[in-house]
Amino acid sequence: MQILVTIALVVIAVLLFELIIGLHEFGHFITAKLSGIKVNEFALGMGPKLFSFKKGETQYSLRLFPIGGFCAMEGEDEDSPEPRSFNNAKVWKRMIVIIAGAVMNIILGIIFSFIMVIPQEAYSSTTVEQFDPRSYSANCGLQIGDKIVKVNGYDIYNSKDLSFSFAGVNCENVDGKSVSVYKQDCANAICTEYSKIATDKKPDDDTLLKLYNITTDGCTAVNNSADKTEAKKVMDDTVKKLYDTIGVTDYTLPTITEKDTRQRYTAAVTVIRDGKEVELNDVQFFTYYKNEEDKEADKPSVSLDFYVEPIDKTFTSVIKQGFSESLSVGRMVWQSLVWIAQGRFGFKDMSGPVGIASAVTQVASQGLETNFGSAVFNILNVMTLITINLGIFNMLPFPALDGGRFLLLLIEWIFRKPIPRKVEKYINAAGFIILMGFMVVVTCKDIWQLFTGQLSM
Repeated sequence: MQILVTIALVVIAVLLFELIIGLHEFGHFITAKLSGIKVNEFALGMGPKLFSFKKGETQYSLRLFPIGGFCAMEGEDEDSPEPRSFNNAKVWKRMIVIIAGAVMNIILGIIFSFIMVIPQEAYSSTTVEQFDPRSYSANCGLQIGDKIVKVNGYDIYNSKDLSFSFAGVNCENVDGKSVSVYKQDCANAICTEYSKIATDKKPDDDTLLKLYNITTDGCTAVNNSADKTEAKKVMDDTVKKLYDTIGVTDYTLPTITEKDTRQRYTAAVTVIRDGKEVELNDVQFFTYYKNEEDKEADKPSVSLDFYVEPIDKTFTSVIKQGFSESLSVGRMVWQSLVWIAQGRFGFKDMSGPVGIASAVTQVASQGLETNFGSAVFNILNVMTLITINLGIFNMLPFPALDGGRFLLLLIEWIFRKPIPRKVEKYINAAGFIILMGFMVVVTCKDIWQLFTGQLSM
């Protein structure tokens, strides 16, 4: 049964990927037809033909490998005497045809966003409603009721922006003997004792809830402590309450070991508080090690350590959320390109087809832990990112990309003179070779990481 489920998810992923490519090519196709440009073939897939038919002047075909597609226009890549060839069309028509593929990808991304938004019962805001018991940000200035509007200068409009902004949060060495770090350690110690009791004593549900409430109340009191002495006293009192609740008298109170420095993911956060914009500098967020391997390599991770208020589902909120999340994905793609240019994302963070396939597999597997629908939802979420990414990336003014060809047409439109055909061919050929070479290098990197177990989301 598991094999059939996996096969079904693979088929869904392939079909969605082919939809992304097919719709991109359909954008070129439909605008070419509307502009009077002759289209010789419109194909889904690559490689040998499975079947095809001809309608009018255009051959429609389905090809063996579902990894792409194309729209072959007369005179697009070669000289043609045909009056309705691509290069004989007016320049503004050619500009529309070239950019239409990327536009269709972005439209598809918006549609995918709405497909994911509509079934949800409520949406996440960016207003802090409650802190996690181990919250670091709670004792670094962030408060319940704060509406987060910026993280390290990155504008926050919705929860997707908030999650993405943490990719740009830096891990820094902070003063390990500060009051805020001491309070973090006290809260961590309380949570550790709670986890130990829950695991070892296995209390009933009512007792477990009582223990959890004692833990959260104690951590909140620790975060509100004025100094280390008060924080330590609150911690001791809370741990005593935990053990008293289950009738254990033989226990040892935890101790806090201070160090000169500690690693913490830290950011500048701008919030709206009581109607006013407030700047919070050096806000620390929950910093932890995912596993022993990361701990040995000293590679900490960061996590949101608070919960946000829900947004009720209404017709207006659905529309707003759908467009807002689409815009957020577009901003994420663009910001990622900027961070790559700045060196904040390196070569190891890039992925090609193998990396994308691995990411789809991982999110599908995570979704399957809940149910089949969650797996499909996760795949769709990745595909939303891919289609908007494809649209934006194709608009970049780089040779061989749609954006590069659009730039050449823009130059032709401005100067009222086409760029020599031979020069255009050389420019696009050079761009294509660079892109393919880069794709091969990235794919080899993905394959290496896949076999060495380093390829993960």
